[in-house]
Amino acid sequence: MRTMHSLAWLVALGSISVTGGAMAAQWNLATPYGDASFHTQNTQQFAEDVAQATDGDLDINVHSGGSLIAHSEIKPSVRRGTVQAGEIFLSTLSNESPIYEVDTLPGLASSYADAYDLWQASKPIITQMFAKEGLMPLYAVPWPAQGIYTDFKLTDASQFKGLRVRAPNINTQRFIENLGGLPTETEEADIPTAFSTGRVDAMITSVSTGESMAAWDYVSNYTDAQLWLPKNIVFVNKRAFDRLDDKTQQAVLEAAKEAERRGWQASREDSAASAKALKEHGIEISKPNEQLAADLKAAGKSLFENWQERAGERAQKLIDRYRERQAAE
Repeated sequence: MRTMHSLAWLVALGSISVTGGAMAAQWNLATPYGDASFHTQNTQQFAEDVAQATDGDLDINVHSGGSLIAHSEIKPSVRRGTVQAGEIFLSTLSNESPIYEVDTLPGLASSYADAYDLWQASKPIITQMFAKEGLMPLYAVPWPAQGIYTDFKLTDASQFKGLRVRAPNINTQRFIENLGGLPTETEEADIPTAFSTGRVDAMITSVSTGESMAAWDYVSNYTDAQLWLPKNIVFVNKRAFDRLDDKTQQAVLEAAKEAERRGWQASREDSAASAKALKEHGIEISKPNEQLAADLKAAGKSLFENWQERAGERAQKLIDRYRERQAAE
């Protein structure tokens, strides 16, 4: 835990400093992901792009790997202004609103094209929700599609009975329960320890996370179920943004637009490279057989119906907007 003194120092650091006679703004951006993650690399490039576009008038210091603030505290810290910006796994906000769960609904958006349409459909609502807390989204980037890691060949849902499965958000927990498994909440950085201590037997995540966590040390199979493509979102304290002059604000928005474009492409590339690495290290990658596909679909359908009931009218408008985008393509 950081002391109040150090937090106060961060607030002061993230306001205004004098450099070479000019007034330069400094932001601190907290992310829970390590430097090897394509998400972090993209965020660091965003910071560099802003610095270059503003001739150093805005310096964004990216604190990676949860080194500054724990994942669960990033959004509250940005809201309070303790730090100016942050990056989080969007669906970790599920306890605040079912809307934040939309990109973890199995079968709703299982490709990059569908995931992008879903983001465009949900972005207006999420922007409004963030605005009510004094926050402003800058950009969002998906992880590769989620699959299932096990130490055996997965053939049907009955194999989930008694299986302790890592679940990073509420919706994944519900999905695992629908399959008969036991969801276990574990941060990405704790995955190796969770497996080695027997706290986790399996996990639902991407090839990217599996590769970065050396999944081959703990499991032997990856079922490429293409369940959903969850997103990270990078956002800023609106007061901090409003303190920038118009030119600097525009530079931030342009850099964010480019970071989103670059990030989606990086996700595609990372998906292919990570899958290759898993195979090279002995992980068997397979598609769900007919029985398993049916079991996953049934569990996902139940989850979607429950989500619609909980999310209400806004959810239906979101889904309608998403379907309209798909139909127009």
